[in-house]
Amino acid sequence: MKVGDKASVTRSFDQRLLAEFFGLARNAPPVAYVPEPLISGLVSYLLGVKLPGPGTNYLKQETNFLAIARPGEPVTATVEITRLRPDKHLCDLSTTCTDAGGRLLCTGRALVLVKDVAASAEA
Repeated sequence: MKVGDKASVTRSFDQRLLAEFFGLARNAPPVAYVPEPLISGLVSYLLGVKLPGPGTNYLKQETNFLAIARPGEPVTATVEITRLRPDKHLCDLSTTCTDAGGRLLCTGRALVLVKDVAASAEA
């Protein structure tokens, strides 16, 4: 791992997936947008599976939502390492989500604990 490393994932949330999501809350009305927790979930996926990956402990995330995503619209989430603190095993990342046209849906940052960040920073 090094500052500047990035990972991305693109996903669309169709009406069937939204109905399943709202079914968890029981009696929630259907909406014409993708709820923010589903969009934030893409960032969580990236942190735990791609970058830094398995073994990552999520400490903090802040997200500013700027626009809504519509059902069926591809959403691309990207995380980028902005700072490594090997002495504390910490990794800071910027987070963004955009639509197919590049419109910024949200921006933020995440802080994660990664036990092997010291070894990765030395490599």
